Amino acid sequence: MAKSKNNIKKSTITINPFHYIHSLSKSSTNSSPKSLIFTPRKISSASRNHQSLCSLSNLYLYFLFALTFFSLFEASNVTSFKPITDHYSIPLPCSSSSPYSISFSSSRSTLLVSSNEKNEDNTVRLSSSVVVPLPAHGVPSNSNVTEEEREFWKQPNGGGYKPCLEFSIDYRRLSKDIVKEKTRFLVVVASGGLNQQRNQIVDAVVLARILKASLVIPILKVNLIWGDESEFWDIFDVEHFKRTLQADVRVVSSLPSTHLIARQLPEAKIPHGLNEEGVLVLKGLVSKLSKNLPPDLQKLRCKVAFHALKFAAPILELGNRLARRMWIEGPYVAVHLRLEKDVWIRTGCRTGLGSKFDDIIVRERESRPEFLTGRLNMSATQRRLAGLCPLNAHEVARLLKGLGAPRSALVYSAGGEPFGGKLALKPLTTEFPNLMTKEMLAREGESSPFMNRSSALAAIDYIVSLSSDVFLASHGGNMGSAMQGHRAYVGHRKYVKPNKRKMIPYFDQETSISNSYEEFSGIMRYLHRGLQGQPLSRDNKRGLDVIAYPVPECMCRR
Repeated sequence: MAKSKNNIKKSTITINPFHYIHSLSKSSTNSSPKSLIFTPRKISSASRNHQSLCSLSNLYLYFLFALTFFSLFEASNVTSFKPITDHYSIPLPCSSSSPYSISFSSSRSTLLVSSNEKNEDNTVRLSSSVVVPLPAHGVPSNSNVTEEEREFWKQPNGGGYKPCLEFSIDYRRLSKDIVKEKTRFLVVVASGGLNQQRNQIVDAVVLARILKASLVIPILKVNLIWGDESEFWDIFDVEHFKRTLQADVRVVSSLPSTHLIARQLPEAKIPHGLNEEGVLVLKGLVSKLSKNLPPDLQKLRCKVAFHALKFAAPILELGNRLARRMWIEGPYVAVHLRLEKDVWIRTGCRTGLGSKFDDIIVRERESRPEFLTGRLNMSATQRRLAGLCPLNAHEVARLLKGLGAPRSALVYSAGGEPFGGKLALKPLTTEFPNLMTKEMLAREGESSPFMNRSSALAAIDYIVSLSSDVFLASHGGNMGSAMQGHRAYVGHRKYVKPNKRKMIPYFDQETSISNSYEEFSGIMRYLHRGLQGQPLSRDNKRGLDVIAYPVPECMCRR
């Protein structure tokens, strides 16, 4: 007999998810009905609908023409900055059976592989949601370019890997009921900076799938360090998020009135599921979901990160404009510098700016010891030699020069305001005078809507960095991992991962090696020979995040 609505038991559970998510990873192979992890059956090899993206190299000549045309067109309208909404379509240089086309807009710089066609279940094809960066420029052909410079701009061999997110038959079968769920809801509060929040949103979608619950659009916690009060829809395209995931989980903008209560009820015990109708609220979700999930859930993580989490239109428009302004000048390298004051406080490292600045950091760290995330039993020198400190501007400049970057190279500096201001960047601008930031690229009034909105500014950095020919992160972290995986996913764009532990000793040696460019450059290139964006598989280290290492679950050889 059907239950009366008045008799339905509603519950709201608010918990710290650390132990809860730890239990998820432990039960990932449990096939009992009460298991929180859905473990798919063996993937069938029959009846797969292959969805592949066309090779980016085939699009290059087509894109050059379109980009040049639209850049000139925009130049004639620079005084008004009026958004142009007309789109132009050029057929993909693929097989005649391909239903996809490339849509360009003069107010956008990224390449959007789009299609109006849908799958049989009325879901949008993944190829219509992936955002591809501007094409790489390739190796300069000028006769005055050195061999080291050619090597620096050379893109890695992708090994034939392409995105492949075909889900198993069991996954698709279960989706029919999961996407209709209207009685169980998951609410997640995402904290931290932009890329940390992105990771938590990815986890939230996977958890909703595991719990067979509807996902309420995640709440972005106010950032205490930067004071950013942005909501989800301020940063991401909500409708695109819902539409892209409509075959995986049900996503709603808010809780229905039947599930709203005046007071949240905390739960001391870790729930073993969400079998009853109600709401589960997870606060402080800090990417603790197991990295070793079943293949279908790994694919879902990639689908959220690289397809569903599209930035909101105002952010995307400005980010694309700035990326185009960099790209049209030639190949450029994007460097994510972690020189902000809070970074030095949290890592317990020296700034490289002298005792005056180091003393300021030490005093603030001592007054707020809870901010220190570095290892307490290590000195600043030990942390640096262990590769746990951000590279400062001087070290980044030496590394770029050692890897073969020419002095004339265009450099885009991503990141927040450096502690020490222009003084902190001086070693980098001295070696590479063509250094630009989003503030320098933006014209008058363009960036005004995003002032004091750190997440939006970080999103703009993300967009410009994604289209760079070379990317280097001075301290890894969430931005570095996200960029590593995204650049791999869109064609294995060059990504330099500094081998800090092995290279720092050579920076400190007061011998001839520090003054001999040829010898130093040879060592730097040798230490980074396998760390420049080549396909790296998670097969070797299963604890790696699939978002940073999408091979083999999310990318395969076609």
